[in-house]
Formats: sequence, structure tokens, C-alpha cells
Amino acid sequence: MSQTQKSSPVAGLLTLLNPDRFAISLRADFRFAPINVLILLVVFVLGLAIHLGLHGFSVAAVGFSLGTAALFALILRLHQIWETALIAGTLVCLAIYLQLRPDSEVLLTAAVVALLLAPSVQIAYQWEQAVLLRFGRFKGLRRSGLFLLLPVVDKVAQFVDQRIRVSDFSAETTLTSDTVPVNVDAIAFWMVWDPQKAVLEVEQFETAVILSAQTALRNAIGKHELATLLSERDQLGGEIQKVLDDKTSAWGITTQAVEIRDIIIPQALEDAMSRQAQAERERQSRIILGTAETEIAEKFAKASEHYKNNPVALHLRAMNMVYEGLRKKGSMIIVPSTAVETMGLGALGGLTSFDRTLGAALESAEEGESERGTS
Repeated sequence: MSQTQKSSPVAGLLTLLNPDRFAISLRADFRFAPINVLILLVVFVLGLAIHLGLHGFSVAAVGFSLGTAALFALILRLHQIWETALIAGTLVCLAIYLQLRPDSEVLLTAAVVALLLAPSVQIAYQWEQAVLLRFGRFKGLRRSGLFLLLPVVDKVAQFVDQRIRVSDFSAETTLTSDTVPVNVDAIAFWMVWDPQKAVLEVEQFETAVILSAQTALRNAIGKHELATLLSERDQLGGEIQKVLDDKTSAWGITTQAVEIRDIIIPQALEDAMSRQAQAERERQSRIILGTAETEIAEKFAKASEHYKNNPVALHLRAMNMVYEGLRKKGSMIIVPSTAVETMGLGALGGLTSFDRTLGAALESAEEGESERGTS
């Protein structure tokens, strides 16, 4: 906690001294960038050089010039408003006059020129447009590059970034049409195509876009069921984009796309949906098995029509089945008694057994005769 508190002032100071920072408060009148600091220093250095050439070297003149330049740069960097420049300039010029009179006219002129000229030179970056007000009324837009302000009477209301922006927004614990609470995260891609409308007609248009997107997301969630949200995210994003674009077009802002990043549902409901999916898959597997059994029965029924009036074919088929089964050693085949009678397997089995017994008796007789001949 203490480490965060210690680093906060440092982070704030770095933010204030960031060269690309522009004060977005309503009192900001201009952007005091590094080029403005350079102009300020050049004017003071020229004034100091002229002063030293006219009145000779003076430590006080050098100190006042450099100190005044640094003070002006810091003050205008932190407070980018004309009132601060005028008040600080008046006080500094009074101090210079009191210390260096009657030889202070050159330094006073340099201070006044630097104070009015440095903030008057403004730069808009390639992706920006500046909204210019003169005496509080809209004067025009200034495109990228250098442009000038009239001291005190001109004000840059805002430098508007016209690049495509990405803003994330969410709808927490919103009920769907089937009363399921969900948390939805989404992102919107939008850009400002008319800076004049965006700045002059909407206060803090960035916040307005995000809040409008959240409202559109909640309305879209309430119109759809959970299954639709999960399966048709692109359609949901398209609906939100259309509603949001219709609202922001009047502000000079267009919404290019809205994408649904994540849909979070309660854990209990997620478990129930998982069990439902498992039961559905089991039901489908049983249906497939039953369908297969039905098809097999139909095939057997068609095959039986061929064997119905052809007993020889049925007998050959049965013999082939028995043969295929007996090909494997140690196999045992169980067939119905009707099949045995049809194929004559009983007589066939008896003949086979008798043949085997007779063969064994002949072998034993031959062995006995050979033994007697040997003896």
C-alpha cells in the first residue's frame, strides 16, 4: 500500500510531463508541446543576446532570462490556459523591471513575445483534427500540420483522434428472454468522422459511446434466449452495431463493428447443460443402434425370400457356415436341431465317427502282426 502511494506522485508527474499529453479539461486552451518549449527558449535567448550586446554582460540578466524561460515552460506545461500565461507573465515582467531597470526593456519585450508567441504555434498530428474556437464561437477545423492561434482570443477546444478506436464494454448479470442471468463482454470498433459534431454537440463523446454500447448490449440480451446468444454471436454483434450506429451517427461518430468476446453463465447451469448434452448423445447412440438392428432385420428378411422355395441353396449355405466355423481349431458350433435334421448332420457325424473308429482298429491290428513277425 505504501509503495503504491509513493509511486503515485511520480506517475502523476510523468503524466503531466508527457510530450504528447493534451489537457482534456474544459479550461485547456492549447497544447504546449516540445516545439512550443523550443520557441520559448529561442525567443529568450535572442532577447538575452541583444540585451548583452547593448548593455554588456550581467549575471542578473542571464539568471533572470534563463530562470524566466524555465519557469514559463513549466507553468505552461502544467496549465495550458491563457489566464495562467498572462498572470505568470505579468509577475515575471514586473520582477525583471524592478531588478534591471532602466536596462530592462529588451528582456521585457522578449518575455512578452515569448509568452504570446510560443503557445500560438500549434501542431496537429496526422490522425488528428483540431476544433478551433474564437471568442467562444466555432471558427473552424484545423487539419494535420502547423497552424496558428491568435493569443488570448483563440482556443483549441479539443484535438480529435480520427483513427479507429477499440472500446471494451460489458453487461453484468443481465437476464435473457428465458430468464437466465449472463455476463457478456464485448468490444466496439468506432471512429469520429465529424469532429465538429462530436465536440460541439456531445459532452465527453467517448463516454457517451461506451454507455450507449452497454445499453444496446443489455437490450439485445433481453430479446434473445441463451441458446441463441451462445450459437449466434455474430448476429447479436450485428444487431448491437446497427442500433449503436443509428444513435451515434448524429454525433459524427460511426460504429464499424461490435464483437462478442465472452458469455459467462452460472456454474450450476453450465453443469446442467453438460448433463443434458451427455443424455442427448446417449439417446442418439441408442437410436442409431436401433436403426442398425432394423436395417439388419430387413436384410435378413430379404435373404430369406431367396431360400424359401430353394432347400438346396439353404442346405449349401448351412454347410458353408458349419465349414467356416470348423476351420478354426478348437471351435465349437451350436446350431438348432432343425438345422441338424435339415442338413443330415446326425448321419454325417455318425459316419465320421465310425470311420475314425475303424481306422484306429486297423492300425492296432497292423501293429500286433508286426510285433509277432519280429518275435
